[in-house]
Amino acid sequence: MTANARPYVEARAQKGLWAASRFLVLRRTSQLLFLALFLSGPLLGVWIAKGTLASSMTRGTLPLTDPFVLLQSLAARHWPEGLSVIGAAIVLAAYLLFGGRTYCSWVCPVNPAADLAAWLRRRLNITFTAKIRPELRLYFVGAVLAASMLSGSIAWELINPVTALHRALVFGLWFGAGGTAAIFVFDLLVARHGWCGHLCPVGAFYGQIGRVALLRVTADNRAACNDCMDCFAVCPEPHVISPALRGERSGATPVITAGDCTVCGACIDVCSKQVFHLGLRGRNAVCPSPSMTAPLPMARVASSQPAVLERDLP
Repeated sequence: MTANARPYVEARAQKGLWAASRFLVLRRTSQLLFLALFLSGPLLGVWIAKGTLASSMTRGTLPLTDPFVLLQSLAARHWPEGLSVIGAAIVLAAYLLFGGRTYCSWVCPVNPAADLAAWLRRRLNITFTAKIRPELRLYFVGAVLAASMLSGSIAWELINPVTALHRALVFGLWFGAGGTAAIFVFDLLVARHGWCGHLCPVGAFYGQIGRVALLRVTADNRAACNDCMDCFAVCPEPHVISPALRGERSGATPVITAGDCTVCGACIDVCSKQVFHLGLRGRNAVCPSPSMTAPLPMARVASSQPAVLERDLP
């Protein structure tokens, strides 16, 4: 199945440029703001947040710690300071509310490189993608924790491309951006959304938090879907869409409950029929109505398609 190379054309024509790109603009603004918090000190002398996304102190009062870093510290048999535990609890609570993988789409500075690679794949019609087992990134989580245990260190921070990019921006050591460049090339030429969607252990860890997070994307207007497939073309985790979008006849929930969902809002932007919206996990069931079990109109039957998995997309 071929993804649409220009999926936003219809949405921009029907909704306008802002409505078809507002989540993208907001995400880029959020990513820049997080970078500014950490870079304003070393570059401009205005210290707002000291540290990195792994661990920081904001205005000398608000500790924030990546829970995955805390978990590695425990695996390395280093009991963290009380402020680190508090910081991890604050971050964990935020992601339980907004979705674990919002880190990937709203905070991580590597995300723009991955998005650019995905955009170029569509424009250049690069359809080849390596087949990577979806559970591989979970194995990487285990491998990182095992490495921390054996080495007695926070192993992932030694090679974390996010931390390396941060150092490159602060100290001008541009070879530190090599990891981000490698991710871009890998995503462009080897596997569609290969790093973030299949390999990154941080994303995999936050995906487990996302399984129970409150804020979700919902296909609450899925009856209006015209099977254009644009949402599958732009979603970094397209396999999460089908259960919510195609579950109307079975009475399945329209809420995308999969932890892999990054709540990036790309499906909301790109949908000209306004099928998707932000919602809450509380809508966890939809009872079938007679209209759901009745035969669909012939035109709808002819245009309906089976659930689309990531392996079916370029």
